[in-house]
Amino acid sequence: MAKKSTPSKTSNKLQFRSWIETFDIGKELKVKNELTGFVYFLGVDDTAKFTSWVKQHALDWQASSLKQNEKDLVYFVGQQGPVWILRSRKKNSVGHDGLIDESGYTWARDQFGSLVAHFKAHHLSAVQIEFHGTEEDQDLGALVGMDMATYNFRQFVDGKQLADLPKVSLRKTLGSFDKNTVKEAMIRARAVNLARHLVNLPPNDLNPESFAEIAAKKLSFPSTLKVAIWDTKKLVQEKMGLHVGVGQGAEHGPCMVHLKYRPAKKSKLKPIAFVGKGITFDTGGLDIKPSSAMRLMKKDMGGAASVIGLALWVAESAYPGPVDFYLALAENAVDGKSFRPSDVITARNGLRVEIDNTDAEGRLVLADVLDVACTVKGADEPEYVIDVATLTGAIKVGLGAEIAGLFSNDDELANAITRAGQRAGDLNWRMPLFDKYFGDLSSPFADFKNSGGGFGGAITAALFLQKFVRGKKWAHLDVYAWSDKAQGALTSSGGSGQPVQCLIEFLQNRTQE
Repeated sequence: MAKKSTPSKTSNKLQFRSWIETFDIGKELKVKNELTGFVYFLGVDDTAKFTSWVKQHALDWQASSLKQNEKDLVYFVGQQGPVWILRSRKKNSVGHDGLIDESGYTWARDQFGSLVAHFKAHHLSAVQIEFHGTEEDQDLGALVGMDMATYNFRQFVDGKQLADLPKVSLRKTLGSFDKNTVKEAMIRARAVNLARHLVNLPPNDLNPESFAEIAAKKLSFPSTLKVAIWDTKKLVQEKMGLHVGVGQGAEHGPCMVHLKYRPAKKSKLKPIAFVGKGITFDTGGLDIKPSSAMRLMKKDMGGAASVIGLALWVAESAYPGPVDFYLALAENAVDGKSFRPSDVITARNGLRVEIDNTDAEGRLVLADVLDVACTVKGADEPEYVIDVATLTGAIKVGLGAEIAGLFSNDDELANAITRAGQRAGDLNWRMPLFDKYFGDLSSPFADFKNSGGGFGGAITAALFLQKFVRGKKWAHLDVYAWSDKAQGALTSSGGSGQPVQCLIEFLQNRTQE
């Protein structure tokens, strides 16, 4: 009998406040007797401007060496307080057709995000920020980075999200702010931080049932987005045997959440469907993981977290096209009712799958939910189907934590996602759907198995999913969704929000084509 879990005190606080919303934009800070910091962002090659900032703040003995400083980030403590001068410069490409080059948005996001920790360390009461000659993507990146950097799990659940942050005056002295940039930065950061927070929630708090409740009741979506939940009974009626099988050993049964967004105005854009893997905790099932591999398996719902974060952005930004979001939710637990190696289970599309390994469960829940997304007909039929999943350790061995593995049966779709990832600093790299490897999944007892040999595991997992997309234009992102250390705008380890920014950029670019 599964033991009853004890919830923590984290489930009712999902109202993300924006720090940049409090900024005094367009005015110079009136410095009184407060400990003040000064940040300057130089977006053009302007030595005279750089020198004027140094003269304004530097002590006599500092000025000479500072004027000769060629670094992108110059820091010193001057007459009035700490000073940071950031210079954005065009960097040489590292090759690969520019697909992994650092964009202006990315550089600004990570530089300004990392400054937030410095503001706290200096115990600043106020900060004056001046942008000079920056481009719109740099402005957006800087603002997103600062808002992302305010998220800290402990402070958030204790109701102290914006604690210890200074008041900020922000102005632009060459060029002007687009008022929509601030709004977009707030929504984008909120979407990323929602995904991060859901991944960070402890598994005694986040299970399939409570995840569905968050989607339906705790995020205050606008009326353009409707939420429907398929409980375990409905999954059985829909013959979603793979999805049901994975979650049948857990206290809280499996379910599917469908978030349907339709814009207020009619759109010529065709629908897109996103499917997220939502294994709220993965023990590995009867093929149980070793303790070291199980330690972070609360993050195995990172794909579903990113999809609901994207849904928040779509709804709050009033995206002009129709979008569907599906969360494939289950817990892979060890119990007398758990599914077993050698079980043969029938999927929603009629294919029979032999269970080779119960720890290859994510592809099973995705398979049935992909079939739901791909069988929608009429005006709601999707043009593209994109799934996001913390699917394999193999992809991290090859690409590391910061680059997602991308698989797709459509070159145009794959190129759009990869280029969106580069612009958004949320990288992915296309991997081959080498069909010959599917032979590793052959079974004498079913149509195929759910896992194969030790080589090419990320590829065989993607080939498995491809059997359930019914020929639709499809992409699969195999992500890590976690940061093992603080870096850039991620000022604490934990959920990273990968690949929310990439998919936002992908959708935005689609409206501009």
